[in-house]
Amino acid sequence: MATAKNIAQTVRELIAPVAEELGLFLWDVEFVKEGARRVLRVTIDSDEGITIDDCERMHRAIDPVLDEADPIESAYDLEVSSPGIERELRTDAHIDFGIGELVDLRFFAPVNGKKAHRGILVGRDEAGSILIEADGTVTAFERAAVAKITTVFEF
Repeated sequence: MATAKNIAQTVRELIAPVAEELGLFLWDVEFVKEGARRVLRVTIDSDEGITIDDCERMHRAIDPVLDEADPIESAYDLEVSSPGIERELRTDAHIDFGIGELVDLRFFAPVNGKKAHRGILVGRDEAGSILIEADGTVTAFERAAVAKITTVFEF
């Protein structure tokens, strides 16, 4: 049985060209279990932002591709959405996208006595550590210590 991560990667490879044809950026693909349901969650973005019509166009365009390839053995619900204003940065590409943004880092275990850190995302160093600027100081946080990075939108 294929793992959820492998299924998500297979689906990503199948639908990335479809997103590109529609002028969209494939932000993320997740295959998750939520209660009794299995959900294939496809997240799209574009320079102009995403509308409900974009989500519907993508849904209709990838449905036949997924039916043809049949990469998921079990029944599932397909969800297509935008990443939203506050978005999780899970991949290197996401982190690169978020450079200059205000972000919250959550740690698996306290780092410097704190479970979280907020600052401006500067990028990644050669070792892959996450660089955050706060109060004029740039701090490197080991990627393995970071549980979650989320952009913050201040109203």
